This record gives sequence, structure tokens and C-alpha cells, in this order.
Amino acid sequence: MSHPSSPLRTRIFRWSAPILAAPLAGCNWVVMNPSGDIAVQQRDLILISTALMLLIVIPVMAMVVWFAWRYRAANKAAEQDYDPDWDHSTKLELLIWSAPLLIIICLGALTWVSTHKLDPYRPLDRIDARTAVDPRVKPLAVQVVALDWKWLFIYPDLGIATVNELAVPTNVPVRFDITASTVMNSFYIPELAGQIYAMPGMKTQLHAVANKPVGGVGFSANYSGAGFTHMRFGYKAMDKAGFDAWVAKVKADGADLDRAHYLTLAKPSEKAPVAYYSAVEPRLFDAVVNLCPRPGQRCMGELMHVNMMGGAGKESARETQGLKYDFPDSHVIDQAERNEGVQTAPDAPGATETPPDHSSHSGADAHAQHR
Repeated sequence: MSHPSSPLRTRIFRWSAPILAAPLAGCNWVVMNPSGDIAVQQRDLILISTALMLLIVIPVMAMVVWFAWRYRAANKAAEQDYDPDWDHSTKLELLIWSAPLLIIICLGALTWVSTHKLDPYRPLDRIDARTAVDPRVKPLAVQVVALDWKWLFIYPDLGIATVNELAVPTNVPVRFDITASTVMNSFYIPELAGQIYAMPGMKTQLHAVANKPVGGVGFSANYSGAGFTHMRFGYKAMDKAGFDAWVAKVKADGADLDRAHYLTLAKPSEKAPVAYYSAVEPRLFDAVVNLCPRPGQRCMGELMHVNMMGGAGKESARETQGLKYDFPDSHVIDQAERNEGVQTAPDAPGATETPPDHSSHSGADAHAQHR
């Protein structure tokens, strides 16, 4: 005999199922179905770790339900098992502690091996599970600069650069050298590998390889300001012929990227369009890492060498112009540009001019002024 409310429950389920399934239908499971070998190994690590933990979680959850049912108040037969003097069971203690301990040992060993094997600074030793890296093949170098709020990709060996578009050849190791212009960011391509931070004044690395032609999206995984939401770029993995054609297109359609163009590009902007550069000033990336792309600034590498040699003498106390890395006169934006649109015309009724902000000198500048 069917329950009177069965048709109603059927209709509710029929109406609600599409609504409940809609969010999952729009999900992109790229993390669980990547196209790069490093991302595949990271996915496998997630799955294996989850399975090991479920060996404890599932039995515990099942036993909670079983105990609640077994010893419910209505089950009078369970009263025969009542033992008020029971306080210890060696067999039960061994079961309770040995199983989690073995799983923790397995997880620890797995994490130890994977942490070293998937170290982003470690050069690749394989293209995929069946193919080792040919030692004669030179990795493709890509220099990545996180700007506000866009991505700059420099191909030093090819002499080209792009904005908000990254292309790599399939089955070729790629070495990313990553930095940021102003604030910390995070470089992430789910198709290719895990995320790694981009930090101003520092260079991080990521080694990865794409195993099949695919198009995807990369983005910033670390909040960095107002334009963070749109800090995305197109990612393309192509076969050799497709990549060579893409490089030829960039060289044909691009402009020149020198320091003056870089300083203009580095100014904050949102939803920046894709741009190509057919020529790049040599050592531009090194200047960005050393916080000295603006003419007249002293590079951090030079200052560290001076400090290593014992300092530059008392005369250096007055040489502060090249030591200003934060506002004002930063390596990217002038204070006047930062205050643009904030100052009110002095001749307007009740107008006051916003004074320049001198509270954000770099440590090197402040130290020099103090001396």
C-alpha cells in the first residue's frame, strides 16, 4: 500500500532535483581532471590522502549509527549487555589506536615523498608517468610579473612578451620565474600545476609541463586590491606547430617593451586587454625583481653587494634619491600620480590641497635619512 503523500513527495523531488543539481552542473572539475603531469600528481595526492582518511572516518560514522540503533531505549535485548564495572579492553584499545597510527604513518610517508618530489623549485625528471625528460631538451623559460591588476609574461629566449595571455608547447618542460611589481600575489593555473606566490623584490619558481593541447584560464589566488576579481589570463597549451605559429603572430603584431613602456603598463588598471610585444628590453625582469625599473634607482642586488663589502662610507648618507622604493617616487607610481583626482583646486571655495604622503618611505630610505 502506497503512502498517501507519496505523489506529493515525488513532485517535490522532481521539482527540486534540477535546482539542487544546477550548482554542480556549472562546476568545472579541472583540479580533478588536469592536463599537466604536475597537476595530475597533485590530484592523485589529494585522492590517496582522502581515501586513507576515509578508512577511519567511514567506520566511525557507521559505528555511531550502529551504536545509536543497537542501544536505543526501545531495544530491551541490549540491556543484557550492560556491564557497569567494565573499564578496559586491551583488544579494543589496540584496535582504536593502531588503525589511526598506521594511517598517520602512511600519510606522513606519502607527504614526505610528495613534498620533495613536487617541490616547485625542483626541475622535472619526467614528462608523464611513462616518459622521462630528455636531458638534451632545454626547458622553456617564462618570466612572470604580477602587476596591478594584470599579468605580464616575458619569454627571454624568444625575445617576446604578452599581457594576460600565456602559451606553452606540449610535452616541453617549462620553468616559470615569478615576481610581483607592488604587492604579493599568487600565480595559479589549475590545468598545469599548483599555485605559487609572486612577491615584490623576490623571485619564486615553478616547474611544470603540459601534456595535451588545451585552453584554460589562469588567475590570481591571493587578494591584492580592487582589481583582483578580474586578474585573469588566458592559458593555451599547443603542439609544436601551433606554438611556433603563436610566437610568429606575437612577433608580427607586437610592439617594443622597454622600461618606459613597462612603467606605463605597471600602473593600476582593470580588465586589461591581451597585448603582444615583439621585443623586450634585456634584463627587464631582473630590474623588476631588484625594484629598479625606474631610471636613477639603485638595484637591490647592488645595495646588497655594497652591504656585503662593508658599506659605502659616510658620503652615501646624502645619496638618498636612488633609495626611494615606496611612495613617494616608487619604482612604479609617482606620488603625484597617486594623488591624481584627490586634490581639490586651491582656488575653489573652501578648497584645501591634499598634502603629499611622506609616511611610506622604504626601510633603506628611512635609514639613510636617519643617518
